[in-house]
Amino acid sequence: MSTGYIIVQQSGPLEGSVNISGAKNAVLVIMASLILTRGRSILRNVPAIADVYEMIEILKSLGAKIQFDSQSNVVEVDTTQLNPGILNQDAVKKFRASLLIFGPLLTQFKDVKVAMPGGDAIGVRPLDYHIKNFKKLGADVWQDENFLYGKAYNLQAQRLVLDYPSVGATENLLMALTLVEGESWIVNAALEPEVLDLIVVLQKMGADIEICPPAMIKIKGVQNLKPVDHTVICDRLEAGSLLIAGAITKGDVFIPNANALEMELFLMKLGEMGHEIKIGANGQGVRLKACSSPKVVSFKTGPYPGFPTDLQALMMAAQVVAQGTCNVVETVFENRFLHVAEMNKMGAKISANGHCAQLEGTPHLIGVDVIATDIRAACALALLGFAAHGVTRVQKGVHHWKRGYETLDVKLQQLGANIILD
Repeated sequence: MSTGYIIVQQSGPLEGSVNISGAKNAVLVIMASLILTRGRSILRNVPAIADVYEMIEILKSLGAKIQFDSQSNVVEVDTTQLNPGILNQDAVKKFRASLLIFGPLLTQFKDVKVAMPGGDAIGVRPLDYHIKNFKKLGADVWQDENFLYGKAYNLQAQRLVLDYPSVGATENLLMALTLVEGESWIVNAALEPEVLDLIVVLQKMGADIEICPPAMIKIKGVQNLKPVDHTVICDRLEAGSLLIAGAITKGDVFIPNANALEMELFLMKLGEMGHEIKIGANGQGVRLKACSSPKVVSFKTGPYPGFPTDLQALMMAAQVVAQGTCNVVETVFENRFLHVAEMNKMGAKISANGHCAQLEGTPHLIGVDVIATDIRAACALALLGFAAHGVTRVQKGVHHWKRGYETLDVKLQQLGANIILD
């Protein structure tokens, strides 16, 4: 029986080539978008991770027929017969991305009740951006402690302005608007690579969508959408995790199928630390050859193309084993420094106050028991364990790890890492 520990021992330089899987943050919303169609769709490059299996359960509970070949990473989804009245609310509660079914269900079935989702303890993701903009479209939307409700019998095209470029709100509204008659706009939209992949999928379905500068999306509603065959983009966050592992262990890691153009600021910061970054033709393929004496760099998270909040904990781990002092500013989530106390247990020198953290690099780390609070914290603590003397055990790490990464432990082992999931 699993204890839920990631067990890590000090590792020498990680070296070699490894491919990354499909993007978690792209595939979940794409799976939700299939609610807008009727018929058989095929998704390729789908990672076999826990959150994907949870989304499969949600879609099955709605009446979809699904086959998932986890070896070939292909999912077939038949949405010919959907019924929102039999939604598995318990499955919805398990992870935050389940909220992405709300927009498609609302525009398709008009009367929706969706359980409030759970997920990582990284901070509040307010539903205000979702609720007030669905209200602007003419929907009656409200929430209580346990559920989000919506009634929408006559949605009207509108120009929607987001207070903040929220990925979830952009995706939810975008999916709903594809079937709303007239021309709508989302202003100050999130344009992460994963959002762009969703837009490609919706366009394949027959949606009329145009991206307009600066950060606006124009949607002309259509009457119906057809099934799709789509290959999900690769996971830039997994690529970042592997490159950080190479940096921490002073290794040499090559990821042939990574798209460097999706992670330019992150790669620039690694270069500023002293690590050598080589990028393949047309931005495809990234190699990190680690510097023997890296220097710390300050960084600040923000919406794309800013520094990804999902790589903040990992980049902080890379700073811990570098030389000098730096500042880290987190602007996306208010609780995303929960890993700081755990890193300090290992010997890191980090102080955090509000959205800011100050860090001093140190070469002296020890392996101890630490606790993971989210997917990226679990990975960051495990990777930091590669530089620590003794054994590092990441409690609650396996649960988070399997939610966000497909066999990342195996890939790290192939590069020479001492890591196992217990």
